[in-house]
Amino acid sequence: MKLILILISVFATITGSLAQAPTNSTSNQTRILAGAERVNVYLPLIKGRKCGIFANHTSMVGSTHLVDTLRKLGVDIKVIFGPEHGFRGTADAGEKIGNYIDEKTGIPVVSLYGSKRRPSPEDVKDVDILIFDIQDVGVRFYTYISSLEEFMEAAFEMGKPLMILDRPNPNGFYVDGPVLDKKYKSFVGMQPVPIVYGMTIAEYGMMIAGENWLSEKANARHDYYKNHGKNSVDTPFHFQIIKCGNYTHNSKYVLPVKPSPNLPNIQSIYLYPSTCFFEGTVLSEGRGTEKQFQVFGHPSLPKNLYSFTPNPNEGAKKSKLYGQVCYGWDLSGTPEEVLSKTGNRIQLKWLLQAYSLFPKKDSFFIQPKTGGMELSFFNKLAGNNELWQQVRQGKSEEEIRQSWEPKLAEFKKIRKKYLLYADFE
Repeated sequence: MKLILILISVFATITGSLAQAPTNSTSNQTRILAGAERVNVYLPLIKGRKCGIFANHTSMVGSTHLVDTLRKLGVDIKVIFGPEHGFRGTADAGEKIGNYIDEKTGIPVVSLYGSKRRPSPEDVKDVDILIFDIQDVGVRFYTYISSLEEFMEAAFEMGKPLMILDRPNPNGFYVDGPVLDKKYKSFVGMQPVPIVYGMTIAEYGMMIAGENWLSEKANARHDYYKNHGKNSVDTPFHFQIIKCGNYTHNSKYVLPVKPSPNLPNIQSIYLYPSTCFFEGTVLSEGRGTEKQFQVFGHPSLPKNLYSFTPNPNEGAKKSKLYGQVCYGWDLSGTPEEVLSKTGNRIQLKWLLQAYSLFPKKDSFFIQPKTGGMELSFFNKLAGNNELWQQVRQGKSEEEIRQSWEPKLAEFKKIRKKYLLYADFE
């Protein structure tokens, strides 16, 4: 078995787990703590150093943003980097964002979801250490893990030490879905991992570094530092993680802040791995409603089904079928009800049911403007060119799931090597 040789300082954390939202607890000895909340652990390591922080609206320390928290403590923040949806988290999915000065702090914000996706040497010329703190939802096509990968590569290639403030994964209690075929690599899926990978964002970062899945230059620099970093005169550390407190992969963590405009609550987050497939079809996936990824449908489906009408709203100014009455499914309910519907796995039955009832099956999947179906967005989401064909061939859910198993089993072996917290099995 390949040994984990990552040079990494992982700080001790309180043991135990909590199966409820952190806002429902008052004691730091029992509630789940994000890495950013453990200021006393990492503040001595960054005080007096010039920092560049990759953050967004989820980067909270209690009720205060990480950037504001650190500035009050005297930390010198030279630059902020922002991902998809922007530093303040209000931009539409896929909306390109430019650079600007943050009005509240006066700190330059460099967008890494616009003209570029990684910091340049010019961006970090005055920076001693890079810090990453963004809330992930544990789903391959949610782009923050792709942002992390680009950020890690840039840090390693430029020889900048990197600290990840870890955060709990609200979908971290199972692993499921097809493993991505690298032929279908894109920003909504860059590595050979299943749709639900069951790792925190820091564990994921450890894996892509430890498996040498980064660029050739980043891998080479990482290999050097993991063997020589402790004696390096350049940096006290190379790749450092601040762990969560009281978290395990059995925890059911409810996010205190919605991670993006179209994942407004834990119900959407639980359903997202199953219903995001509809983004690659002509059906509405609920954007433009108050139940994003909890409802889906189309005007041509049977009119005895649940009906809804999507319209432009914050974070979904442009999408499919606005102003049209759609007929389909409503999967909403309490968090417990929604979790029971998913059954701790990706549910394909809704995709299969929608296809079976759709009258014009040849137009169910969105075709790319040029090229064949193998270039479709649906394939980027699925990570392969097989799933849409299996649906059209009338394969059962279990038949499709069985086709995932060999690569899924291989991934689970890799995953185990990089877990920082007790697993669910």
